[in-house]
Amino acid sequence: MSHHPNFVLLNGQHTSVVVDCSNKTPAILYFGKKISSKTTYDMMKQLSTRQEAKCSVVVEAPISLSPLMGEGFTGAPGIEIFDNNIAWSIGGTLTSVTQPSANQVIFESIDSLRNLSVKHHLTLDPHSDVLSATTQLTNLGNNAVNVNWCAAPTIPMPLHIDQIMSFEGRWSNEFQRKSFDMFLGSFVRENRKGKTSHDNFPGMVMHNKLTHEQGGECYGFHLGWSGNHKMRAELLAEGRSYAQLGELLMPGELVLAPNESYTSPTLYSAYSNQGFSGLSHHFHQFVRQSLITDKVRQKPRPVHYNTWEGIYFDHDVAVLQSLATQAADIGAERFVLDDGWFKGRRGDFAGLGDWTVDRDIYPNGLQPLIDHVNSVGMEFGLWFEPEMVNPDSDLYRNHPEWALQTAGNEQLKFRKQLVLDMTNPAVTDYLFNAINDILVEYPQIVYIKWDMNRDLNHAGNFAGKPAVHQQTLAAYTLIERLKQAHPHVEIESCSSGGARVDYGVLRYTDRVWTSDSNDALDRLTIQRGCSFFFPAEVMGAHVGPRDCHITGRNISIAMRAAVAFFGHMGIEMDPRELTDDERQQLQQIIKLHKQHRQLIHSGKLVRLNSDGDSINFGIVNADQSQALFAYNSVKETQRTNPPKYHFAGLDADKDYTLSLVWPAGFSFYSPSVLSVIDKQTYSGEALMTFGMQLPITFPQTSLIFELNQVK
Repeated sequence: MSHHPNFVLLNGQHTSVVVDCSNKTPAILYFGKKISSKTTYDMMKQLSTRQEAKCSVVVEAPISLSPLMGEGFTGAPGIEIFDNNIAWSIGGTLTSVTQPSANQVIFESIDSLRNLSVKHHLTLDPHSDVLSATTQLTNLGNNAVNVNWCAAPTIPMPLHIDQIMSFEGRWSNEFQRKSFDMFLGSFVRENRKGKTSHDNFPGMVMHNKLTHEQGGECYGFHLGWSGNHKMRAELLAEGRSYAQLGELLMPGELVLAPNESYTSPTLYSAYSNQGFSGLSHHFHQFVRQSLITDKVRQKPRPVHYNTWEGIYFDHDVAVLQSLATQAADIGAERFVLDDGWFKGRRGDFAGLGDWTVDRDIYPNGLQPLIDHVNSVGMEFGLWFEPEMVNPDSDLYRNHPEWALQTAGNEQLKFRKQLVLDMTNPAVTDYLFNAINDILVEYPQIVYIKWDMNRDLNHAGNFAGKPAVHQQTLAAYTLIERLKQAHPHVEIESCSSGGARVDYGVLRYTDRVWTSDSNDALDRLTIQRGCSFFFPAEVMGAHVGPRDCHITGRNISIAMRAAVAFFGHMGIEMDPRELTDDERQQLQQIIKLHKQHRQLIHSGKLVRLNSDGDSINFGIVNADQSQALFAYNSVKETQRTNPPKYHFAGLDADKDYTLSLVWPAGFSFYSPSVLSVIDKQTYSGEALMTFGMQLPITFPQTSLIFELNQVK
């Protein structure tokens, strides 16, 4: 007979997790604000007593870490399996509780009749208060077991949490937020595109109607996985509710042979009673401390110049050298040569897979361009799309069997490319060798933009089996293998913009391309949504062309630059289009960005509540002595004057000098608040409680304010 504690308590700085171990299987009893020693497990257990309801079970089946059909749970089970016997009705009994550290616990439950083990790993990060949780299923028997579903640990929600915020969108309009009431039944989002996807980000926030950016309770959930996924938030008829996220497995995709195990993707969850911005602060701390490498974190993020929207496939060495000179003069620190440099690549219709330099365009290879880029003071980066192949390529002509496909089904046309079967070791060896050869030949390449531009519509591998699970792991492994061979190379995750932005891929990469839209108005909402889980320094944000190539909108250089200013900043345009005034403005704001880069890439994000007319936020440093705040007018205000701007996140007892730092030389037809506040001193209390009257501006105007503590 096993002996284990009745409960396990995990404490962070601001959060407590209590897991009840007194039943057959472990279940979260409490997840929320940090509790003191005055509140005991026995108190919580007694106060949670529920009675038998009419026409109901005497004792409700628990919402355990993996709710099971064997426990009689009638909500969504955490594990769905089958064999030719009784595995489908898995139950299990908690057999061991192991605590490797004060903030980590491992529970093992075993169903000895069905010879199955379920382990739940929970870690509450002591610095960020982010809970990381996985479920591991092991087949202890002698016969194979088919796995349909094995969710990460299920997390019950308090009854007053009655709203769901989802993140949806499309190509060039990712991370759009929508909140709605919970309802009796399940809110379910499923993604089968073989990548994180533009339209169905694997994350959600649960809150109540009173929660806003600076106050109220909320819970955030994110599945760190770059393949298919499923999310569920369910309200049961008896009033209990829970969140459950996991990998969406295709039919027959996962079969556990004897002694084999499957571990779910990691669920990252956090609690905040300081509103949505407080929740984001937890996630940002976690990314900064646990996902970004020390090498990347300690180096200022270089301002990029990316060639894509400047020249597309029209490559010419002399032109590119000229663009590099202009980009460096504007202030760029890294030059990224995008698509179009390799054999046969004159458009998106050919060449993918043939990763050798096109000697017709680059007769002397890439070295003359790299040397020039380095000579003007910039690093050099290069674009790859390793996981794809064009039918019009030497690789496909030699190995058509290397593409993912399903027998008897015609491939859907998608950007004139197919997906390589990376579950085949011959494919990943070829890709490693091809990319490695380039990096060995040109050791000055310090950055790779790693792209992935199509869905996995017929995701069958060389054995005819569903491949998304193994394909995703193979992509991670290939990236890791290249980084181990070339530790000086940073890698960006791009997938037609933001279709592969998640903590899973971020464990192997250093930056994400947030969206293919460089439209500043689009970017305000895209970056705001992305910022719920990702800090500014990993979000690629570029100043695009005057006339946006995605939306056709013409937005001033001042606003385009101000929006890109608050991410990992870059330029993506043909600098030859710039007027002298635009060039000067771009130089000024890049210089300003470099001055404040450390604050932007390490400070606490404070999103302000939106009035529908503007999108506003700030970045405050750790000791609240310095801050930047942005006012972004999107459309005309509803009244003759806009409302007040209430700063947030400052120290009410400190005094601050307030300055408008962008745009330079701002003026309008009549004097405004801007004519009297500049370099004046105000208390944090006045700025937050009383607020500052905003000036009347044209729509599509961005203002950036700097605050510095008066010593």
